[in-house]
Amino acid sequence: MKTFLSSILAIGLVATVNLSAASTSLAAGEPHMEAALEHLKAARAELEQAEKNKGGHRERALEAVDHAIEQVKDGIRFAR
Repeated sequence: MKTFLSSILAIGLVATVNLSAASTSLAAGEPHMEAALEHLKAARAELEQAEKNKGGHRERALEAVDHAIEQVKDGIRFAR
C-alpha cells in the first residue's frame, strides 16, 4: 500500500511540475500577470466546488472568472 501511495504522490508531483512549467512559459517575464492567472484559476476551482444554490450568481461569477482568465492570457501574449 505504501508503494502505491508513493507512486501516486510521485505522479502527482511530476504532473504539478509539468503544469507549472507550462504556465511559466506562457507568462515568462510577467510575474504579476502569472500570479493573477494562478489566483483566478484557484478562484474558479473554489466556485466550481461551491453549492449550486446561489440564484445564478455562482454561474455568473464563473463566467466572469473565465473571462478574466482569458483577458490575463491575452495580456500576457500581447506583452511578448
